[in-house]
Amino acid sequence: MKPFVASPGQGTALLHRVAEAGRKPVGFVLNGRALTALAGDTVLTAVLTHGAQLRFSEFSGEPRAGFCLMGACQDCWVATESGQRLRACGTFIEEGMRLVTGAEGPV
Repeated sequence: MKPFVASPGQGTALLHRVAEAGRKPVGFVLNGRALTALAGDTVLTAVLTHGAQLRFSEFSGEPRAGFCLMGACQDCWVATESGQRLRACGTFIEEGMRLVTGAEGPV
């Protein structure tokens, strides 16, 4: 499986902010890389404002970016570095959160 590679500033983000850019910045770490989101973002939003996918499927290796966006499917599972699994679409980003996706974590 391919690891998630965030590419800030390279035009590869799936989501682009068009409003509410004045909210407080929140620092987090994704697959060892320090990134910034905004207070009130879900983990899914925080990740997809920096890259084109949330993770790669453990079954097919295909990129995944969430599906139902309301916690009903299994498409947005990610993990903390300590191994706690969480749904990226229904979990708010927190300062200092340390996340892993794809091959790096028990997703």
